[in-house]
Amino acid sequence: MTYTYDADNIFAKILRGEIPNNTVLETDHALAFHDIQPSAPVHVLVIPKGPYICYDHFALAATDAEIIGFNRAVGEVCQKLGIQPGEGGNGYRLIANSGPDGVQEVEHMHLHILGGRPMGRMVQKAN
Repeated sequence: MTYTYDADNIFAKILRGEIPNNTVLETDHALAFHDIQPSAPVHVLVIPKGPYICYDHFALAATDAEIIGFNRAVGEVCQKLGIQPGEGGNGYRLIANSGPDGVQEVEHMHLHILGGRPMGRMVQKAN
């Protein structure tokens, strides 16, 4: 599969500092910030700094350092927000929407970290 990254997407603009954000964490390989339209009391987006469109693109094309750095950033954000189960938090949900069927709105790979309340069932069973 060939991916064509749009360098003018909103997350690319955030990474370049053209659009402000409410940063939770920034590392060499990731940026985490509060979602401007939160779906839960805790709703943070974590994006890689590289030009990756969706999770499979990131998993297949990113360097080992980018993959490790991104995943460690996710862990650091959960720890910083106090939502880790077993560490005083009640847990969280990670969501990565990919492509039209996944209802991906911004074509820059990102994870949603949602917490602060019970999330309910993730999807309805197929008929």
